[in-house]
Formats: sequence, structure tokens, C-alpha cells
Amino acid sequence: MSRSNNGPSRHIQDSTPSFKKDFNRSGYHEILKADISTKRGQPFYLNAVSAGFPSPADDYMDRSLDLNEHLIANPAATFFVRACGESMIGAGIHDNDILIVDRSLTPVNGSVVIAALDGELTVKRLRNKNGSLFLTPENKDFPDMEVYEDCSFEIWGVVTYVIHKVSK
Repeated sequence: MSRSNNGPSRHIQDSTPSFKKDFNRSGYHEILKADISTKRGQPFYLNAVSAGFPSPADDYMDRSLDLNEHLIANPAATFFVRACGESMIGAGIHDNDILIVDRSLTPVNGSVVIAALDGELTVKRLRNKNGSLFLTPENKDFPDMEVYEDCSFEIWGVVTYVIHKVSK
């Protein structure tokens, strides 16, 4: 979305951003373009892993899994950004997570987006409430941010996946 005389309009930025300061001013986001030139297949086992009681393990592998194929639908329109802060913890986005962002997707009500609001980058859920546009955090300790007509506002892309470490 970009600023126009009629208020914010839907528009996905064409160029990959380099570095922008985070909306909460807690640091810089590292933004990297997707590189799918490498192929590294990791073992992909046919049986699913039980999250309840353990099941007997099968000793065979189905095929190799290339995470580029699984996580990146539109390589030319995909970039990575490192999240900072705690405002999206309820959406499973933690401080220092890597977000996979697709600029080719059209954001809809409820999408988690990377947006520039008055020149500052943020990751929030896009909400349309009673005809007004909001960037909504997923943490009750943070307020909604209304996108006013006179704001400079642009959506850089829709977050499609989150990568974070689960053990220390």
C-alpha cells in the first residue's frame, strides 16, 4: 500500500528493500533476498513424528527435502527479514526469528504483513475494522496502530513462514 490522495491503496513494492529501522526503534531488521541457487537435500522420512506418545521408528527415508522448494513459492518475489521485539508473540513470531516474506501475494484482512508506516518497518497483522485500516500486534501489551489517511504507508509483503530455533 502506498500513500495517495485517496488514502492508502493496495500496492506491493517492486524492489527488494535493503535495511530499514524497526517501528519500535529497538534495532535494525536484516533483510535478505531469497537465494534458491543452492540445492541441499536433507533426509525426509516417510512417517510423521508423533507429538504425543512415541511410535516405533521406521528405518527408511522417503526422499530428500529441499527447503527452498517447500518454503519459497515465488523466488523472485521472496525475501527474508529478521524480526525483533515481542509484539507478534501470539502469532508465533519471536524476537530474532527469520520471516519469509512474499511480495507477490495480495494482502487480505488478517494477513501478517511487513509494512512501512511513516518510514518505519514493522511486522503486524493487517485488519480492516469498520472501514478503518489497522496494523494489529499479537500481544496484548502493545496497542493497535491505525493507518490514517495522512500516513505514509506501504505493504512490503505477506509473511508466509517463520523460522525459529526451538532449543537453546
